[in-house]
Amino acid sequence: MNKIPKISDSEWQVMKVLWDKAPITSSEIVEILKPITKWSSTTIYTLLSRLVNKKAVRIEAGSSPYICYPVISREECRKQERKSFLNKVYDGSLNLMLSNFIDEHKLSNEEIEELKSILDKSKGNGR
Repeated sequence: MNKIPKISDSEWQVMKVLWDKAPITSSEIVEILKPITKWSSTTIYTLLSRLVNKKAVRIEAGSSPYICYPVISREECRKQERKSFLNKVYDGSLNLMLSNFIDEHKLSNEEIEELKSILDKSKGNGR
């Protein structure tokens, strides 16, 4: 899929259920989310409908009850959110984001070594 739709925070909650449980009926989505979110059934069905309109969710044709599937993957959405966040908050600068994060958080030696390892692997991938 070329264009990943913008998913709201509330819609993310619906997508998480779909990514973890699909295929799943719309009523099962409501049963899972109602106690966690305290949203009404109508609210959850509205969010699901928005996701269908955004082409992020597919409902199996002719199914009754409605059987829902995610059209976009969790990783595709995460990638889109990372890009959006980086551009909006840090003007697209990964270095600035990492520098701010490190300045604001005391990293353990283990975390520093893990970051070094990630950066070393990145070098090998030609990034």
